[in-house]
Amino acid sequence: MRRFFVKNILFVIAINVLVKPIWSLFIDLGVQNRVGAASYGRYSAMLSLSIIFSIILDFGITNYNSRTISQNPDALKTLFSSMLTARLLLILVYMGLVCGFAFLSGYGMMEILMLCGVLLIQSLTSLLLFIRSNVAALQKFKTDGVLSVMDRFLMILVCGFLLVYPNTGRHFRIEWFIIAQIACYFTACIIAYLVLRHIHEIKLKVSFHGPTIIKIIKDSFQYALFIFLMSVYIRSDSVMIKWISGSEQAGVYAASYRLLDISINMFGSMFAAVLLPLFGRMLAQKQDVNQIVTLCVNVMLPVSFIVAVASAFFGTPIMHLLYRDATVEWGIIFAWVMASFPAFCIMYVYSTLLTANGNLKILSAIAFSGAVFNILLNTYLIHHSQARGAAIACFITETAVGVGYIVFCVKRLKVHMPLRWVLSHILFLGLLAGVAYGATFLPLKWMWQASAFASVAVILILVFGFISVQGVKQLFMSKLSK
Repeated sequence: MRRFFVKNILFVIAINVLVKPIWSLFIDLGVQNRVGAASYGRYSAMLSLSIIFSIILDFGITNYNSRTISQNPDALKTLFSSMLTARLLLILVYMGLVCGFAFLSGYGMMEILMLCGVLLIQSLTSLLLFIRSNVAALQKFKTDGVLSVMDRFLMILVCGFLLVYPNTGRHFRIEWFIIAQIACYFTACIIAYLVLRHIHEIKLKVSFHGPTIIKIIKDSFQYALFIFLMSVYIRSDSVMIKWISGSEQAGVYAASYRLLDISINMFGSMFAAVLLPLFGRMLAQKQDVNQIVTLCVNVMLPVSFIVAVASAFFGTPIMHLLYRDATVEWGIIFAWVMASFPAFCIMYVYSTLLTANGNLKILSAIAFSGAVFNILLNTYLIHHSQARGAAIACFITETAVGVGYIVFCVKRLKVHMPLRWVLSHILFLGLLAGVAYGATFLPLKWMWQASAFASVAVILILVFGFISVQGVKQLFMSKLSK
């Protein structure tokens, strides 16, 4: 099981590394540079608002479906139509409620039209995730990995042309970006459905069997509540910045948060996509999950520490490199935002394990505490420090919530947490900070300083034994021998 997991997660990460950085650093970033921080800030705030309300859109069906199908693959044939129907009904409710909220909040007609486009993007994204959850639940992780980048790959082709072609590049508008995403996500949904139908026998039909749909929504409610509370403490910052400090500060914050999104989507969420169905099947078969948990943490946490420390010491030149309007303040905000990356990695491992085990009341209690704490903290810090305050609140909240997930995994699931293992990660972080500080004194340009830091950091990972060189060698030798 360990080798199966490693092979699949390496493939998933590799394909995401090839596609998603291009999307984020060249397309998404290029759009912001082209349309300006204020215009992109309005879009970013609407995106965050749509994500906060996405509980209505998803209602926990994706996680519920993934756990159910991973434990009983034969159920897909009978469940798919009802699940799809429930999803389509929720899309209608979602778009109606969010547009109503926007109208009551004083949004203008043009803003509501833009919001409708963003809501349609989220609806198609949710539909794509639902289809992919079936592919992953059937343990077809490599296929799911390809599907996970299909939407971004299409966007690179379409939006890349619009940005590069002189006649469209000079007049590029944020509305074009929204329309392009709608077209690409719709195409990706069609492709994902055809792939799923090839893997397993399913039929594309709408099944309005009331009792079945009600049962699905009722059974997935706890998943929905957890996702909603989680989205509040993760995404409320962008919305609150726009309300309190305006669109420009929201755009500044979005510039830093984009790079956190890259790290999470390319690394953390890819682990979660594989871990949820994998943990679900292992727990159903009474298998020990400690080896997989330790392996994930030993890979994710050191890498996230490297990213966070590099962001703290080289944040300002990184932001100057990426954004033409960047200032020293942007670098400080970026450092605080990226400091929360290790906490996100922790959350993706331990909250996924609790989800697979069905401990949803615990998850919801932790997420509710995080949501309340985050809103109160953001209210105070944004008023005093604008986007920097939101970044600090992000770091404090995600770290506190991550520790909460660990505590309950240790208590309820008896997950191993040896003191020596914990101290080794803390020592590793301390050494990284020392190496980064020393690298800044090298008589070199900052890129070479950062490269020297990264090289030493990789050596330290091997020295600490977080990743076994012999294990990696055996893995690839076994793959080549097949």
